[in-house]
Amino acid sequence: MEGFASRTGLTSSAPERRYLWTDAFAVCNFIGLGPTDLALRLIDRVHRVLGRHRDDDPRSGWISGLSEAEGEAHPTRGGLRIGKPLPERGPREPFDERAEWDRDGQYFHYLTRWMHALDRAARATGRPRLNFWARELMQAAFAAFTTGKRMVWKKSIDLSRTLVPSMGQHDPVDGFVTCAQLRAGTDPSAAGPDLAGALAGFGRMIEGGDWATADPLGLGGLLADALRAARLVEGGSLPDDSLVQALLGAARDGLHLYAQLDELAQPASRRLAFRELGLSIGLHAAQRLEGRDLSAATRALLAELRPFFPQAEAIESFWVRRRGDASRAEHQDIDDVMLATSLAPGGFLE
Repeated sequence: MEGFASRTGLTSSAPERRYLWTDAFAVCNFIGLGPTDLALRLIDRVHRVLGRHRDDDPRSGWISGLSEAEGEAHPTRGGLRIGKPLPERGPREPFDERAEWDRDGQYFHYLTRWMHALDRAARATGRPRLNFWARELMQAAFAAFTTGKRMVWKKSIDLSRTLVPSMGQHDPVDGFVTCAQLRAGTDPSAAGPDLAGALAGFGRMIEGGDWATADPLGLGGLLADALRAARLVEGGSLPDDSLVQALLGAARDGLHLYAQLDELAQPASRRLAFRELGLSIGLHAAQRLEGRDLSAATRALLAELRPFFPQAEAIESFWVRRRGDASRAEHQDIDDVMLATSLAPGGFLE
């Protein structure tokens, strides 16, 4: 546990560095493994770093523009930075696709992972304030990333500019499921946004959606969203499991495409651990659908997915053997945290 905490920066004396995706999974891992105090400390650190401007930015304070006191009370109201190493692209700088991956800003799918982490922490610790912050984050993200029935991929740190206008394939469905989850975890009398408008907006976007993909991380996301949607059906937050069917059907088609690529037979130098581990986490999510009260059509889809379940252990075993390889240093933080999630997925999935 001490080593895992050091990977999240909680016990390190090194200069502060945060990466929102990694931190979201780490919060869930702490919850699943038991030390909720570490999860709460990490949440506070993330808000104080990624909710504020970078040290190398001429701007300072909360990225929301709130005062110090208001920012403390509403740390997610302006979104949260990705945490990439380079400053965001300036308004007059030309677009460079390769450099953009290393530039800061905000991604919608990173924000939804943090919303999920906050909601998990709220349920685990009995602190509704965490769900309140997640709902404020969703309200800010919906307003900034959506335009009609479309979304944009990347926004500036202060959410005032679009940096990458293309739409993430799964962002609308991820937004819908996350929005429904946050509403399900809210007392109807609680303060803060009720997200009804956001839920309706995402609902319009996902009508007739095509989510099949051969990307392993995307496939894992579809399967994890299917489990979340099934739970929402059980709790009465969704009327039926039609969305679960659509997600499992897209995942089934995508897994067949992925199998044809035979990427899991490639050498480690041609593979990305965290993307494959996203798939193994999703396969664990699909396994957790077994035995639930599902429609006959959904059970049939789940049966078609069952032959893929052993891939989770194969992926985990492959990357466990390669932990510490010098060639993996560039992605060690995200690889380690995703591996921990896949090996003990309860914190993220339950």
